[in-house]
Amino acid sequence: MISTELIREKLSSVSYPGYSRDIVSFGLVKDIQIENKEVRVKINLQTTNPEIPEIIFKNCQKVLSEIKGINHPKIDINIENPEKQTAINETKLNNTKIEGIKHIIAIASGKGGVGKSTITVNLATALSKQGAKVGICDCDLYGPSIAYLLGNTQSPESNENDEIIPQKAHNISFISMGGLLSEESPVIVRGPLATRYTQQFLRQSHWGELDYLLLDLPPGTGDIQLTIVQTLALSGAIIVTTPQELALIDARKAVSMFKKVNVPLLGLIENMSWLENENGKYTYPFGKDGGKKEARKLKIPLLNQIPLEPLLQQKSDAGIPIGGTDEAFAQNFQKIAKDLKEILTKE
Repeated sequence: MISTELIREKLSSVSYPGYSRDIVSFGLVKDIQIENKEVRVKINLQTTNPEIPEIIFKNCQKVLSEIKGINHPKIDINIENPEKQTAINETKLNNTKIEGIKHIIAIASGKGGVGKSTITVNLATALSKQGAKVGICDCDLYGPSIAYLLGNTQSPESNENDEIIPQKAHNISFISMGGLLSEESPVIVRGPLATRYTQQFLRQSHWGELDYLLLDLPPGTGDIQLTIVQTLALSGAIIVTTPQELALIDARKAVSMFKKVNVPLLGLIENMSWLENENGKYTYPFGKDGGKKEARKLKIPLLNQIPLEPLLQQKSDAGIPIGGTDEAFAQNFQKIAKDLKEILTKE
């Protein structure tokens, strides 16, 4: 049975050239008509690249021809204002600032479990200790950790303008889904709604004046990450990885995403680099210098190699970031903060 739902489902397997995201979720499919098994699909594009509509046309023809009963689907592609518009992957969409914020920095890993949120919180408190006004937006809706790591899981309030007022802990302003749900409550939302939540956190919040807003991105390179990097004026991105090749594989994907949308790579942090035993000897549970070698290969700064440290785990579970303290281990994060400020000053 030919239906608009079936056709839309098939078209959702057609990716926009250069992206993993499909033409349906991008909102490019404007109309689907079915009459006596004759199918006509209308697609709107904004591009000056003649290859884009050709590729989309061929791929749409291919997937629709797989439906039994459809022999010659008609694909109408309308190109809007080609002399003024550029394709999604050609334009620099990341040009929108948030008022009052000097630098917006994405912190990404591509892979979960490498300590990205812990790095984000401790870097934020290290920057604060050095005199900066800092905020964190927890963009990982499905696994929010920032509120827990900062020791404040209270729900945020709103002001008279219906703006979210960020929570405050350890002199850091932050917004996290972790402050809106109980520990047992999962976040069950699909891609478009998740993206909308993220945009609300970023743009409908009263951040005030900040020197740095750190974005704790979720793992992967999906809708949330793409929306952020395409629509915000990012000062740059920091990649967090362990030395293990398994983590580096996904870190490279994150690097590729930022390069495609012209976001500067500020540097790489290698986490869980080694473990020092009681005799002062090092062991390398995740391999040695994998992140260091990758930074050299990518020609970006290695911001630091951070060892495994039981004190960091203990303080994190207690909601007390070590980065803004006088503990000796805090120097690992304060070095990153110092180098980051120098890098951004030069750009």
